[in-house]
Amino acid sequence: MAQLVFDIETVALPLESFDEAQQQYLLKWAEREETPERQQRKREELIAQLNLYPFTAQVVAIGMLNVESHKGRVYYQAPTKESWRSEDTLIEYESGSETEILKKFWEDVRSYKQLITFNGRGFDCPFLMLRSALLGIKPSRNLMLARSDAEHIDLLEKLTFHGAIRKFNLDFYCKAFGIPSPKERLSGPQINTLFAEGKYREIAEYCFDDVRATAELYRLWREFLAE
Repeated sequence: MAQLVFDIETVALPLESFDEAQQQYLLKWAEREETPERQQRKREELIAQLNLYPFTAQVVAIGMLNVESHKGRVYYQAPTKESWRSEDTLIEYESGSETEILKKFWEDVRSYKQLITFNGRGFDCPFLMLRSALLGIKPSRNLMLARSDAEHIDLLEKLTFHGAIRKFNLDFYCKAFGIPSPKERLSGPQINTLFAEGKYREIAEYCFDDVRATAELYRLWREFLAE
């Protein structure tokens, strides 16, 4: 069975890209704070969360790994066209616009029977589908179908037994299972800064580090917990 592990990185759209009514809507909770200082802190907090939603953020990297062949690919945003490989030549990196990398993802994902993610149903999948629709791109498959292991294994669901116990983030699970954590050198909130600084390759490599960690977590889950 062809299996694909994937993960995305996102960056908030500039607040100025929204009209006045949209900005007021996005920041309305800050106005309810009692003091100007607390209002400012809340405003900064709300702005920092914009990268979590497809209507206020963009996809800047999509990392993928074929479970069987161990070959991978990362599509990432950059203003200039470039392509390169990892030192072991197993991972291809290719840049493009957001529209271009989304189209390439949908072309690739259609050939895989089973998808593997970490919190994919809670973040990556709806984000990819809605962001694609906003850009006039039709997804090649519905990533949000009923919870069927035949098509999608979301490791966060599996490791919480579908909500029976507390969930943790990828970094915590990696450390608990002895897997090198990609969060040791970077974390999600830093992606906004890297993108603003033009460090597109660094974002691409970090994205694949997340994919690699997810793949290793899947291997351990399959060996010890899968039925």
